[in-house]
Amino acid sequence: MIEESFLSTMLLTFELAGITTLILLIIGVPLGYYLAYTKNRLKPAIEAIVSMPLVLPPSVLGFYMLVFFSPKDGFGKWLEEMFDLRLVFSFEGLVVASVIFSLPFMVHPLQSGFSALPKNLIDAAYTLGKGKLNVLLKVLLPNIRPALLTGMVISFAHTVGEFGVVLMMGGNIAGETRVASIAIYDEVEALNYALANQYALTLFIISFAILLVVYMVNKQMLRSKF
Repeated sequence: MIEESFLSTMLLTFELAGITTLILLIIGVPLGYYLAYTKNRLKPAIEAIVSMPLVLPPSVLGFYMLVFFSPKDGFGKWLEEMFDLRLVFSFEGLVVASVIFSLPFMVHPLQSGFSALPKNLIDAAYTLGKGKLNVLLKVLLPNIRPALLTGMVISFAHTVGEFGVVLMMGGNIAGETRVASIAIYDEVEALNYALANQYALTLFIISFAILLVVYMVNKQMLRSKF
């Protein structure tokens, strides 16, 4: 029989990944569009900031977020006083940390997708009198569906597998911040390999199934273009 704690941990993990992916999609589409087409001199600096989570150790990023959002001083104190919102050691804090940590995994595929579109496709849409938002929603996004799907899946999977950042920012509170990656570590430390394997195998099977579906869908999309 599946333990209740196992189910609650897995549900919390996928809830975190789902919310994070949705927020990243909302942020990533305009940011990827901007980085693909802007000629601003600050573009390299913005790209460097977006890509920082790829090179920074998760513990470093988690530590600075822990300090920045600490309710004892600074921005974290202001959030708690003004909005009664404490991000440290809370599910909301995990969402914020996950969005920051997984940002490049959403933005990079979308930026590449936008950049690969023929310029004459965009020019033709504009000559028909369509506005930028209309062109984005009805012309560009439908033509970068593989990039959209890739960004969403990689962001979801990356969030599911997070460890260092979520541990630093959320701690290990059962039912609130204890996600599957932390649960695996805990069970291994307790020499409870059977339950650790249950968590790990579940994540392995779900991750494989998601990636398999993505590759099959992307292959079908490519075939439909020709």
